[in-house]
Amino acid sequence: MSDLGPVAWPPEPIRTGRLVLRESEARDRAVFVELLASPQVHTYLGGPRPRAELEREMPGLPGRWPGCFVVEADGAMVGEVLLRRPTEHQRPAAVGLVDLGYLFLPRVWGLGYAAEACAAALDWLDGVLPGEPVVLTTQTANVRSMRLAAKLGFTEVERFRAWDAEQWLGLRPPAAPPA
Repeated sequence: MSDLGPVAWPPEPIRTGRLVLRESEARDRAVFVELLASPQVHTYLGGPRPRAELEREMPGLPGRWPGCFVVEADGAMVGEVLLRRPTEHQRPAAVGLVDLGYLFLPRVWGLGYAAEACAAALDWLDGVLPGEPVVLTTQTANVRSMRLAAKLGFTEVERFRAWDAEQWLGLRPPAAPPA
C-alpha cells in the first residue's frame, strides 16, 4: 500500500498551530470506521463501505504503515493524511510518484484542518525525501478538494474519466532546495 523507501517510520509527532500528526493508536479505530462508513466523506470516493463490514474487518491498529498520519485536534482523531505510492489505478503521469490523500470527519470541514495537516505532511516529506514530486487526484466536482489542491501548490497535469466521473490529476513539483 505504501512504499516511501528508506523513510524511518514512525516519525516524531508533527505539531502545527492546532493539530498533531502522529501514528495511529488503538483508540483511533472507531474514527477510522466512521471515516470509511460516512456517506458524506465518500461522496466523491465511490461511496461508503458498510459499517458492519468495517467493524468486522478493521484491525485493532488501523493505518499502521509508513505515510499514514492520524490527524488529531484537541486530543482526538479528526482525520487522516496519506502519503503513498499506489500500485494500482495510477495514471501514466503519476506512476512511481508519491500520492497525497486525506479524509476528515464532516464535523471539522471548513475549519482549515485539511490544509494545515496536508501542508505539514508535505513539509515532512520534503525533509525526508528532498526533491520528491507529489500527485493528488480528485473529482472535478469536489470543489473543496480542488481549492485545497491549488492552495497546496498542485497544478493540473490532466483530466480523465474514471469511476463514472471526471477526475483531476495535479502535480506538486519538488520543493526548491534551501539556498
